[in-house]
Amino acid sequence: MKNLKIINLAGYEIPKVIESKRYDWVEYGEKNDYFEDLIERYLGSPTNSRCVNGIVDMIYGRGLNATDSETNPKMFGKMKALLRPDEIKKIVNDLKLLGQAAIQVTYKKGKKEISGIYHFPTETLRAEKAKNGKVKGYYYHPKWSEIKPNDKPKRIPSFGCGTKSELIEIYCVKPYRPGFYYYSPVDYQGCLQYCSLEEEVSNYHINNIKNGLQPSMLLNFNNGVPGDEAQEIIERKIYDKFSGSSNAGRFILAFNDDAESQASVEPINLPDAHAQYEFLAKESREKIMIGHGVVSPILLGIKDNTGFGNNAEELRTASILMDNIVIRPFQTLLLDSFKKLLAFNEISLDLYFVTLQPIEFTELENIATKIKREEETGEKLSSQEKNDFSDDEGDDLLSQLEVLGEKIDENEWELIHTEKVEDTEKEFDPTSLSMPVKDDAKPNKVSSQDNSTYKVRYSYGPIRNSSDSRRFCVKMESLTEQNLVFRKEDINMMSFRGVNRELGHKGQNYSLFKFKGGVNCHHYWELRVYKKKVNENNLVSESEAVADGLKEPNNPSEVEIAPKDMANRGHHPNYKK
Repeated sequence: MKNLKIINLAGYEIPKVIESKRYDWVEYGEKNDYFEDLIERYLGSPTNSRCVNGIVDMIYGRGLNATDSETNPKMFGKMKALLRPDEIKKIVNDLKLLGQAAIQVTYKKGKKEISGIYHFPTETLRAEKAKNGKVKGYYYHPKWSEIKPNDKPKRIPSFGCGTKSELIEIYCVKPYRPGFYYYSPVDYQGCLQYCSLEEEVSNYHINNIKNGLQPSMLLNFNNGVPGDEAQEIIERKIYDKFSGSSNAGRFILAFNDDAESQASVEPINLPDAHAQYEFLAKESREKIMIGHGVVSPILLGIKDNTGFGNNAEELRTASILMDNIVIRPFQTLLLDSFKKLLAFNEISLDLYFVTLQPIEFTELENIATKIKREEETGEKLSSQEKNDFSDDEGDDLLSQLEVLGEKIDENEWELIHTEKVEDTEKEFDPTSLSMPVKDDAKPNKVSSQDNSTYKVRYSYGPIRNSSDSRRFCVKMESLTEQNLVFRKEDINMMSFRGVNRELGHKGQNYSLFKFKGGVNCHHYWELRVYKKKVNENNLVSESEAVADGLKEPNNPSEVEIAPKDMANRGHHPNYKK
């Protein structure tokens, strides 16, 4: 029996990261071919291929967009010119399939601006050995498994590490993986052996049909028993020729002195072979989907009679779950990378991927802001919806109000007159806010309504301390309590910056000076005239002030009227109940 050998199929091996002293680059895989192996598993396993393709489609969705595309059209146009859809789709594909993606960044002469952002085939790159804890370059070769001793791979500097004359750099997009530095294993690493199994089972069946072979073979050599070395040579040659799924299984090799002493052969038949292979096929399919984080097969077009997918509510739940735990992390990683590259060209946008998910499958109940709603659904919002003052951005704008306000120095200035604002000005033109006002909004700066003797400012009133007041009104009331007042220019600048724009009519620019806190608001602007003090008893009348050179402010009639008291209660003239 010592001359009886059983030869098994090769098992799956986890790739190695090898820092060889012979090379300046770091090898990936036993033969430096791990990326190629991933591509083979993608091409050979139908379930793996479907999972990769489906998830890539979900990540990319309908492409890139920005919530602020309408407010920053020029910047948005520059972004679209750099991040072309076909290049982005390739980058997304590499990130999912290979665990990381490479971006070629090209610069204009002088290296002050990025001229192009392109996909670079990840499998053709190997990381340079780190220096001072940083990978400063990558080496390119079209096929690393076939590299020859005389080949000299081209070095390309990594992003931010090239000289001024090196106008091409590589930016690597890869998630953090514990224990890995140079490369990032794919998120489906744990199911790769099942990808191989599915491929092998498929090859086994098709070759059994083509060749008519039994699942196992016994080969007898009846011309004597050769030495151990000769047996190994014969064994290896037969293995190379007949083993593997392409030759339908394994074989048993026996050496005999003659035909009379040959080993007896009993048919080696697997009991319920069809059931076993059906089990292997099902098991590999399920494990592959688990490895990819697929909550329900039907989401990827794989029909399954078990688990999610049997009713609409379960399918919706599965879709939301997969979107949050699988798709979003990829999107976030990519968006952070794109923003970093765009920032080099001073492009700042709130980017998002337009989802493929049906709107009825989108979890809208827990969306706090309308901007987030746009990101979730991909449905472009109007400018009035987009500037919802419940948004975090609204908090930032509210915080700016206090900065714009001015606290009058009572030792230097004296309040001589207050009134609700009267109007001698024509109808307010919203288009006047398309550009900033002449003066920057800065407290303590002279207003166009001031002169050397008088200051004209506005306070927000009345103070109601009502529980149903809008956040803007509550904030403004608190500023009034702090004795803060505003120039007309400051108020217009608030409008220009977007304060309360969500309350604007049909998405038009919104005038705080005219409409305050919006429809049914109880507030108004109070005009306050201050005179520079000469002595404590220096009090004058309004007529004296006018005679002294004070210009009567020219303001809209709506300034003195609370929206609730307007004819249309602050609604647009074309508003219909």
